[in-house]
Amino acid sequence: MCDYYFDGKGKAFRPMLVVLMARACNIHYNNCREVHPSQRTIAEISEMIHTASLVHDDVIDGSDSRRGKQTVSGIWGERKAVLAGDLMLSVAAVAMARIGNTTVIALISQIAIDLVRGEFLQLGSKENENERFSHYIEKTFKKTASLIANSCKAVSVLACPDPAVHEIAYQYGKNIGIAFQLIDDVLDFTSCADQLGKPAAADLKLGLATGPVLFACQQFPELNDLIMRRFSLPGDVERAWQYVLQSDGVRQTTYLAQSYCNQAVQEIRKLQPSPEREALIQLTEIVLTRDK
Repeated sequence: MCDYYFDGKGKAFRPMLVVLMARACNIHYNNCREVHPSQRTIAEISEMIHTASLVHDDVIDGSDSRRGKQTVSGIWGERKAVLAGDLMLSVAAVAMARIGNTTVIALISQIAIDLVRGEFLQLGSKENENERFSHYIEKTFKKTASLIANSCKAVSVLACPDPAVHEIAYQYGKNIGIAFQLIDDVLDFTSCADQLGKPAAADLKLGLATGPVLFACQQFPELNDLIMRRFSLPGDVERAWQYVLQSDGVRQTTYLAQSYCNQAVQEIRKLQPSPEREALIQLTEIVLTRDK
């Protein structure tokens, strides 16, 4: 069950980004391109935590497809899927402990705390429109960006003792992580299910108001009632979908993602030039232009 998603078909976006960050920080600090084994372990841990969260998310959401195939819970049932996710997290915890760095352990443990808090934020909703947007961004940070930010910071801690470098790594990870999820939320409206590998309009069906919906709500206030009842009445999902497509919600969410990517680039440019630093800059473009 744990091997099921580790079949090389995922994007491996997180471990790739973490290895690039490790190298960029190593070059910045002592001009060494080699990735330390403990830094590579952080990259592996980041993908394990991410995959465990997908398995658990699919149980919570009752999803039946992921990465273009059936979910773990769809094949083996919810109880076993929960245990499989737990096992992945436990194996990741053992790998983390073996690194033997208390700062790193604290950073990676924070990811698990944020994932759970983010899931609770997603279960709730705000009536006030201004609060709703900050609630959405906070949820996005906790559920998606915290993993990238703290993993980047962890490899920077293993690379050098300079707190300024740790902050650069963290801020880059945080900003590209939020942008990544914003584009994910856009793709729910613009990409077909075949490209995504998961059903389109999935967020609306789960009762979730993401960036494109929240921006659309500024143009079509009637969306407010639909958001508050979490698109639960017959026809709500279709109506919300139409409102979003008639609005510039998709465009505004993409602009917002662009501004987070710009902040990520601004941060990473503070490191010494290197092919890895350039790759991290290029990665912000890939995040913005991906179609799955």
